[in-house]
Amino acid sequence: MTAVSEPRAAAFAAPKGIPEYLPSDGFSHVRDTLIAAADRAGYGHIELPIFEDTGLYARGVGESTDVVSKEMYTFADRGERSVTLRPEGTAGVVRAVIEHGLDRGGLPVKLRYAGPFFRYERPQAGRYRQLQQVGVEAIGVDDPALDAEVIAVADEGFRALGLTGYRLEITSLGDAESRPAYRALLQEFLAGLPLDEATRARAQLNPLRVLDDKRPEVRAMMADAPLLIDHLSAASAEHHAAVKQHLDDLGVAYVENPRMVRGLDYYTKTTFEFVHDGLGAQSGIGGGGRYDGLMAVLGGQPLSGVGFGIGVDRTLLACRVEGLAVDDAPRVEVFGVPLGDAARRRLVTLAAQLRAAGVRVDMAYGGRGLKGAMKSADRSGARYALVLGERDLEAGTVGVKDLQSGDQRAVALDGAVDELVGLLRG
Repeated sequence: MTAVSEPRAAAFAAPKGIPEYLPSDGFSHVRDTLIAAADRAGYGHIELPIFEDTGLYARGVGESTDVVSKEMYTFADRGERSVTLRPEGTAGVVRAVIEHGLDRGGLPVKLRYAGPFFRYERPQAGRYRQLQQVGVEAIGVDDPALDAEVIAVADEGFRALGLTGYRLEITSLGDAESRPAYRALLQEFLAGLPLDEATRARAQLNPLRVLDDKRPEVRAMMADAPLLIDHLSAASAEHHAAVKQHLDDLGVAYVENPRMVRGLDYYTKTTFEFVHDGLGAQSGIGGGGRYDGLMAVLGGQPLSGVGFGIGVDRTLLACRVEGLAVDDAPRVEVFGVPLGDAARRRLVTLAAQLRAAGVRVDMAYGGRGLKGAMKSADRSGARYALVLGERDLEAGTVGVKDLQSGDQRAVALDGAVDELVGLLRG
């Protein structure tokens, strides 16, 4: 007989590069822990469309980025409109803020989201074509304290999971005053390098992209490239210093990485990434930064924003590397074991009453015997089993079995709901 945990041949399989998460994988626990950190800081939930007008990403993310130029799932719908499966969340959030006038109320607008995003990449551990993210965006206020809050929320989520083997890297990508002068300086430096034609074309669109090139030969050529952190305007330098001071005050450790360039063009000023070296080449588990010009580019007010995107897939891998127990909570707390038709009818109603009281309940179906039903109870992860037979019904009682200790005692059927709520919540 084939073990339950072994994969079996099937007529269909999930597409390449698309991970699936089962109830025992810990995925929900990791995602929900990261979301909870954002909720505690007052970020409201927004549910984004799975696909958007392709122009939103071409304009908002940047045509020079690998995301737009190489990785997007883009297709024409039946109306011959070009649409794209969302590759990231920030552009969609900003579009929603503009479209629904959220920026006309109190600022900052603080939103959080979670779900799948899509990039056509070469699948490998922690790098998937359908990736899962938790993200936050705070739009409308240019305040270093808000930058620090966003970073601290991500850090709090990682710490709540028990992670310790990661580091926070930060830098500043300057503002509208400092970046043009630096761009000219960097392009002058790049002009003297023997770059291939494709890289030189990318450098014309956005020379900062070359700083992010992972090829060893390009990295070697860029070793003496000027760094933006050394050419910040007075305002950018002051902003960066204030962010670091707030992080110091919050006890959030960081290291400066002046060569960091995030993979999206909209970042300005504060830019950061959380890195876990236990993951090998795909070491980033989350990151983000400030995007001062994005809202205006997408047709809204010239308001600033800051946010992050955390990879749930990679964070889960980091937890496994550190040996952390991230199993999802047991799906039920109580499991009903009926012995006979009359007992089944009574347990069905008792299960409904327990669920109404906030208890997670399942029960054995299909007329299984006591031995098989108790095996199901053990597999369910429930703390207690309710065992009800014909004699129990006649006596007006039900057996409550502690599945950890094995102890069982009879309680009155009429008081079973209060009894179990007290045991579980007391």
